[in-house]
Amino acid sequence: MTRSHMSDEAPEEIRKRGLRRMSEVYGWEVSDGPGDYFAHTADQVFGNVWAREGLTDRDRRLLLLGALAASNNIDVAEIQAGAALANGELTPEQLEEIGLFLCYYVGWPQGTKMHFMFGEAIKKHRKNT
Repeated sequence: MTRSHMSDEAPEEIRKRGLRRMSEVYGWEVSDGPGDYFAHTADQVFGNVWAREGLTDRDRRLLLLGALAASNNIDVAEIQAGAALANGELTPEQLEEIGLFLCYYVGWPQGTKMHFMFGEAIKKHRKNT
């Protein structure tokens, strides 16, 4: 059975996998939470989508950073940038290059926001390491 066809799994197993993947992706321990929103986030986004084969976490992170830049979600992108640095998926130099690259594809003002946010994420990372 592939990870994309696990619908016969017990909900508890999907939740465990989702919480484990959330913890791996963000680099801190994520515990279970209440409500439908958390359930969809843990079970679907992380238990299924982030658990699929075919892309590495780094691949997914790069795609997500591009999508967040294009949709002006700089605050969410900051969380992703920090996690990418903490997990060793991207180096500070690579984040800086991504900021410049994005300027040409999401527009200079948007890319500039990402560039400065990446700079702050890099400062925090260096302070914590």
